[in-house]
Amino acid sequence: MNNLLSQLKAFVFSKYFLKQLGLVILFYLGVVFIMMVYLRIKTNHGERIEVPNLVGKNANEAKSILEELDLGYQILDSIYDPSKPVGTVVAQNPKPSLLSLLFVKSGRMISLRVSKNTDMVEMPSLINKQLRMAERSLSSRKLRWSIRYKPTNQENGAIIEQLFNGKKIAPGSRIPANSIIILIVGQNDQGEPIPIPNLFGLPYGEAKFIADTLGVTATYICDDCFTQEDTLSSRVIIQIPEFIEGETVPKSTPFKIHLRKNFEGYIENENQ
Repeated sequence: MNNLLSQLKAFVFSKYFLKQLGLVILFYLGVVFIMMVYLRIKTNHGERIEVPNLVGKNANEAKSILEELDLGYQILDSIYDPSKPVGTVVAQNPKPSLLSLLFVKSGRMISLRVSKNTDMVEMPSLINKQLRMAERSLSSRKLRWSIRYKPTNQENGAIIEQLFNGKKIAPGSRIPANSIIILIVGQNDQGEPIPIPNLFGLPYGEAKFIADTLGVTATYICDDCFTQEDTLSSRVIIQIPEFIEGETVPKSTPFKIHLRKNFEGYIENENQ
C-alpha cells in the first residue's frame, strides 16, 4: 500500500504529468478565451442603441431612421384609424428608450403598427335570403346596397345574386366598409297588379319599406340631401305613379320617389 502511494505521488509530481496537466489547462483557458471573444463579437457586448420614438411618423420615415441606427423593422399589421394619414406609425415594439429605459443592439428588429383609412369588412352570404334580412345583414357590416329585380322561377323576393363592382362576390370576401352591394332580387309575378300606395309625407325609411314589401323597383331622389342622415330624415313630396284611390299598376312598374329633407318648408311654399 505504501509502495502504491509512493508510485502515485512520484507520477503526480513527474515532469510528464505536470506537462500534460499544463497543456490541458492551457487548452481549457484557450477555449474559454476564444468563446468569450466570439460571444463579445457575436452579441455586440456592451453596445447600447437608444430606441427612437417612431409613433406619429410616416412608415417610410421610420424605416430610414431605423436603417441609420443599423436596426431592422417589420410592419406587423394595419390599424383602421381615419383620423391619421395612411401609413402613420401608431404603435411600436419595443417602446422608445425614453419610456421603457431599455436599449438594444444593432440588428434588433423593431415591430411597427401603421394606420389605414379603409375599414375592411366581411361579405355575408345573402343568396336565397329575403330582402329585409339581407338589408339588415349588410347594414350591420356598414355596407350599402342597391336593389335590382330579375324574373325568376325561384322563390319570389329572394336574393338570387350578390354583386360588387359589377361582379359576383363570394361570402367571406374582404371589402371596404361603405361599399355598395348590388342585390339581384328574384320576381316571378311581374305582371301581377298591385294597388298604388300613398307615400306622400312618409319618412324615407317607411316609404322604402312599403316599396320593398310590394316588390316594386323604386328610385329615390332628394335634392337637398347631402349625407345619409339627411336622407334618413327626409320625407316623400312626389311619387310617380301618382296615388289614386283604388288604382293599380303592374308590379313591374318602376316607381320614382322624390324626397325633401326640409319637408315643412316645401309644404309652406306649396300652400302659398
